[in-house]
Amino acid sequence: MRARQGGSAKSYRLKRVYAPAAPDDGLRVLVDRLWPRGLTKAEAGVDLWLRDIAPSHALRRQAHGDPDGWEAFTAAYAEELKGEAAQSALGALAQADAAVVTLLFAAKDEARNNAVALLDWLRVR
Repeated sequence: MRARQGGSAKSYRLKRVYAPAAPDDGLRVLVDRLWPRGLTKAEAGVDLWLRDIAPSHALRRQAHGDPDGWEAFTAAYAEELKGEAAQSALGALAQADAAVVTLLFAAKDEARNNAVALLDWLRVR
């Protein structure tokens, strides 16, 4: 998946962190609050880990408890992204000197996870 942000030449992609790194991944940014189970830092190939861009522990637990509440999750996550720590992490992401940024996530569900919600959020910004 790709998203172009406004007037920027930056292209965002999504990828499960357990998938092998590829040369065209560009800057690999982990957007989960927790480190992925069973992966060493070398295996993950993460260039930047932005914990503060991830949903809070409470929101993450709520989302896991209600798989049908995707819309409620994305709305609550968008609100969390307005917070100071998230805004600082978003600033670091925006300032990253890379034409391609791959947002990495650990979730098994590739259609509904925080990286998908973040990518959708970035698309409208």
